[in-house]
Formats: sequence, C-alpha cells, structure tokens
Amino acid sequence: MLRKIEPKALKENVFSLVGDEWMLITAGCAQRCNTMTASWGGLGVLWGENVATIYVRPQRHTREFIDREEYFTLSFFDAEYKPQLALCGAKSGREVDKVKECGFTVACGEGGAPYFEQARLVLVCRKQYAQPMDPAAMPADVKEKWYPQSDFHTMYIGQIVEAYCKE
Repeated sequence: MLRKIEPKALKENVFSLVGDEWMLITAGCAQRCNTMTASWGGLGVLWGENVATIYVRPQRHTREFIDREEYFTLSFFDAEYKPQLALCGAKSGREVDKVKECGFTVACGEGGAPYFEQARLVLVCRKQYAQPMDPAAMPADVKEKWYPQSDFHTMYIGQIVEAYCKE
C-alpha cells in the first residue's frame, strides 16, 4: 500500500535511486499508458519548486506520451522487480503491452498520471519544461560514447506535485 508523503520527506540517496536501482518513467492515462526504464535523471530544486529531471531518446515510444500529456510519473521498485524493469527497458510499447507483461496494477495520481501500485516510491510530476539536448554544447567524448547514432535525448523537467511511498 502506498501512502502520500511530502517530497521533502524523502530519505533516499538519489544517486543510487536513479543510477543503480533504475526507475520507470510513465505517461498517459489509466486506460492507455506507456512506460520505460531509465537510469539517467535527477531530483532538485528549480524555480522555487521540487523537481525531477528526466532524459528520453527520440525513438522511445514513451516520449510520445510524455510530449502529449501534462503529467508523468517516476516509479521506483524493490530489487525483486529488476526483471520487470529490464523488460521495460528492452521492449517497446509499440510491440508489447509492458504493463500486462510485468503484471503491474495501474493507479493514478494528480492529473490522472499513471503509476504502478507495486512501486515502493512514486513521484508524480507536472511537466514544466522540455528541451532537446544540443550536441554543439557537448564534449566530443560524450557524443562519441553515448550518441554514436546521434539520437540525442530530450530533457524534461517536472515539478513534483505528489509523492507516494510504501508503508
């Protein structure tokens, strides 16, 4: 069971949370949503608000949902869900119903933003900003290592409007 908490009540190490444990970025509605695994992003403060920053490549199906919707969610899971997160990072929502394949139950936060009841931590974000990354502003070694196909991420910043954690 998830309970609503204040975002500032988080006690997690955000570097481990995002980089090691991964997260699911989800957008859409309860009836039709898409999700993807991510291990790049951050949490902080911008424009006087608690925010989450995520990065999504142009070919990701979830990006269409994020671009269309006002809200997206970040869901973090216990280690036992690593296989499901791996599936959500390897398969496209264009070809498979990832929510069904993973056995997730969709719940909704503010703005109808979909998240998963199996998560241990959920951040509901209202999209505030989107900007394609500018390759001209990147060092050559970063472009060579991370963008050999020139599929540069779009950066999204979302105000964290709700947070839920497992009881």
